[in-house]
Amino acid sequence: MQSPLELADIVADILARLRDRGPRVHCITNTVAQNFTANVLLAAGALPSMTISPDEIVSFIASADALLVNLGTFDAERRAAVDVALAAVDTARMPWVLDPVFIESSPGRAQYAREVLARSPSVVRLNPAEFSPLFGGEPADDAAPRVAKACSTVVALTGGTDIVTDGVRHVSLANGHAHMGLVTAMGCAASALVCAALAVETDAWLAAVAAIAGLGVAGEIAGATARGPGSYAAAIIDAVHGIDRAALRAHLKVS
Repeated sequence: MQSPLELADIVADILARLRDRGPRVHCITNTVAQNFTANVLLAAGALPSMTISPDEIVSFIASADALLVNLGTFDAERRAAVDVALAAVDTARMPWVLDPVFIESSPGRAQYAREVLARSPSVVRLNPAEFSPLFGGEPADDAAPRVAKACSTVVALTGGTDIVTDGVRHVSLANGHAHMGLVTAMGCAASALVCAALAVETDAWLAAVAAIAGLGVAGEIAGATARGPGSYAAAIIDAVHGIDRAALRAHLKVS
């Protein structure tokens, strides 16, 4: 396992590559999340697209570098778009992220999320409430590494402390700010940022660590100047845009 400074440097290198390459990230995401998600991706250096039109999505996937599947708006149009997009991703061998938003509130959505999980996402980014309906059991002790290994994916479990594991490697990240929970689509943007990192880093665990760590440090920096949730939403976009090696070395809290 890398030291905190070594990991900060790895995160900085991945985020720098993201800025240099400007990967395209296609997002099938919920209507509430689209604007904020796009702005976070742009601030990080990625190029977002959001169409869910069945007539267009294959063409958009063909020019993308990674795909986000977010189930926050579980309507028929987006469900159809997910099916078409995942078929295109299989052909292109493209990295993709599953974000099973609010599956704890809908048995039908949870069942669909489990079906999508069986199609082998590179990373699953979720919160503790979504863990049990997707994987079964509670997100405690060795649960996240166990399910990551069983599903051959990376699990990025975000909350008060973020956990990123591939079943063998495991890291806990303790950055962030309380206002992150008061800005809608923060988790959705985190998932999109994981996609962007996957587009420039073939090691899915390192890509997920870089995205989650980068957003957490940016969130901590934004909290120092924001006056409340409204200004915080703008401040974290600014912080994502400006994050650098020095900030990561100074702020990253890892164990």
